[in-house]
Amino acid sequence: MRFIQTIKNIWKIEELRRRLGITFLFILIYRFGCYVVLPGIDPNALAAASEQMKGNGLMELLDMFSGGAFSQASVFALGIMPYITASIVIQLAGMVIPSFQKMQREGESGRMKLNQYTRYLTVAILIVQSAAYLLNLRHIVASTGGDLNLNAFNFIFLTVVLTAGSMFIMWLGEKITDKGLGNGISIIILVGIIARFPSAFAQEFVARWTTQQGGLVMFLVEIIILFAVTAGGVMLTQGTRKIPVQYAKRIVGNKQYGGARQYIPLKVNAANVMPIIFAQALMMIPASLQGFFSDGGNSIFMDYNGFWYNVIYFLLIVAFTYFYTAVTVRPTQMAEEMKKNSGFIPGIKPGKKTAEYIDTIMSRITLPGSLFLGLVAIMPAFARFFGVSQGFAQFFGGTSLLIMVGVVLDTLQQIETHLMMHHYDGLMKSGKVKGRSL
Repeated sequence: MRFIQTIKNIWKIEELRRRLGITFLFILIYRFGCYVVLPGIDPNALAAASEQMKGNGLMELLDMFSGGAFSQASVFALGIMPYITASIVIQLAGMVIPSFQKMQREGESGRMKLNQYTRYLTVAILIVQSAAYLLNLRHIVASTGGDLNLNAFNFIFLTVVLTAGSMFIMWLGEKITDKGLGNGISIIILVGIIARFPSAFAQEFVARWTTQQGGLVMFLVEIIILFAVTAGGVMLTQGTRKIPVQYAKRIVGNKQYGGARQYIPLKVNAANVMPIIFAQALMMIPASLQGFFSDGGNSIFMDYNGFWYNVIYFLLIVAFTYFYTAVTVRPTQMAEEMKKNSGFIPGIKPGKKTAEYIDTIMSRITLPGSLFLGLVAIMPAFARFFGVSQGFAQFFGGTSLLIMVGVVLDTLQQIETHLMMHHYDGLMKSGKVKGRSL
């Protein structure tokens, strides 16, 4: 009954109803585009090529991020990952290039310039990846006995179509952020992942039912482990360490300010799922290029379940966790704000000592958070070791799991905020939904 009442409350709020409607409309447009096949592609040859891609872990991973559009040679085949890659490059440039650092400090105008540079870089990446995708598709179709006509005109035309398709997805994501609910880019990634779950779930169930490898008992064990990993992902998303801050008493006129003790919540995983997305995007670059232009049979970047692939992937996640935490959490700025408001951490001198103390605490709590994040991210490799199918194994890892958890919590938090603003009960009986955006 409480759920039904919450739905009624959501429907009563005009702005929330409008935002939800816009979000669902854009999602439907995105899903429709995932089934629009590139012009000139033979459906029979495409079906054979899709079957061949199912045995390739990297191809299935790319297909999961694009919601199945990659294997279907859709106009949205390249998905949103090129934009993510461009964002990573621009953020890294902001750490080392003085002109980009200056734009970061310029506020809204600087952010708009950086967004524009990100779009330009996305187009450049898309042109390269579109050409590589078409060459790879021709190779796969040829290996199945088919023929893909890629003369100069068709090659240029299809490259433009693929580039425009991904740019349109990026535009949809921005519109969802502005006029809908949640982070649009994150929701598009979430929708692509969820779209692959029913088929992967059904295939794993049929595989366990028809074989003697554990049967339904093993399938139930897999579901329990999946829920356990999901619970661990939620704990990782919401875990905090609180630092006590004492504020000195100040008397201004006839009013007294300060004197109370408050707490600064430092998140165990301040970077959320961004390290996974960063690491995955970087791992895809050499794997994609080698897979497109050679057989790539002996490359560690093509062996999605291999030992060295997962070791490098794990280390990249740990490194990016520290990097993104350093970008988003600024101990010096926090110490200055406390000092301006006559606040101090008991036993720690204000100013530089406070900044060093916060930085030390963040380093300590980030280490276990980054290790757990990396462990969850490489869970698909362990799942494959125990005989889980490639498609279903991907849902055991942070690449999909933590993205789903983070985006769902962030969207629920925005819905709850609208409900509370209009004096309706929230989504939870007690407390608040702790959302985290990508």
